[in-house]
Amino acid sequence: QVHLEESGGGSVQAGGSLRLACLQSSNRTYPYPYYSIGWFRQAPGKERQGIAAFTSSGQTFVTDPVKGRFTISQDNAKKTLYLQMNSLEPDDTGTYYCAFRANVASLNLEESVYNYWGQGTQVIVSS
Repeated sequence: QVHLEESGGGSVQAGGSLRLACLQSSNRTYPYPYYSIGWFRQAPGKERQGIAAFTSSGQTFVTDPVKGRFTISQDNAKKTLYLQMNSLEPDDTGTYYCAFRANVASLNLEESVYNYWGQGTQVIVSS
């Protein structure tokens, strides 16, 4: 079992920055040797979409809509995945979720492959 807790959301003006955090905790004695963690967002009235991924081998990926503005990184000591969001735009508004995929190190951002999900944190970007 893996528990995920997102934080760092809020309201900012266009052009501003936020850093989201995804704290991972588990009741397992030994951590998963292979895993993937993704950031997803759901804009109002739209389907949830993957925007960034990180693997246990250190690979990272961000989708085109956020490339050059968002950066994904993991602090293993703190068991926290970060999403640094710069140059925010109104279209970035939505609820941001992190998700964990056990036993596979892949940059795949299909929702169905992720085993555990956080509750989400809301981001509002005003123009």
